[in-house]
Amino acid sequence: MALALIIERLSSLRASRILPKRLLDDVMSVSLQQLPSPEMVDRLAENSLLGEVLASGLRAVTAEPQMPEGKLRMVFEFAGRRAVHRMERYMNTLGTIATAAPLLGLMGTVVGMIEIFGSQAPGGNNPAQLAHGISIALYNTAFGLMIAIPALMFHRYFRGRIEEYVLELEAAADRLMGQLRRYTA
Repeated sequence: MALALIIERLSSLRASRILPKRLLDDVMSVSLQQLPSPEMVDRLAENSLLGEVLASGLRAVTAEPQMPEGKLRMVFEFAGRRAVHRMERYMNTLGTIATAAPLLGLMGTVVGMIEIFGSQAPGGNNPAQLAHGISIALYNTAFGLMIAIPALMFHRYFRGRIEEYVLELEAAADRLMGQLRRYTA
């Protein structure tokens, strides 16, 4: 399950899906003279998460040309929160796997230890059963760590990527908001 989530997040959090390189510059140049048409804004919203955030501001100004700056800022903030929510999809699940896997490995270790102590009879020892119990304990510990370590590494990596994207989205929205103020004044 962790592997499936990692692959999905690697695909979904690509820069081309979140912040296409020239999108902000294109939107800024198109909206320099006049507001884009609703069809163009719809295509922008379908482009990427950045496109959705920028489109929300363009739609708001088109719908209410005399919109106060504070209200426009709230429109961008709400769109940004929606974008962050979409970027953080499955992150709690991946974090839970990274946290729970070592505990499941520890539980398997305890089961192996119980088997070791169960193999020790008062009248004699069974070395094969003792070795089997030790191997169960070690295998379970190893499997728990083999799942937890990559899951934790990717969880932290994705968290960092999302934080970078959030900063970029905020800067892009602020830049467009500065240009859209001309239309709201």
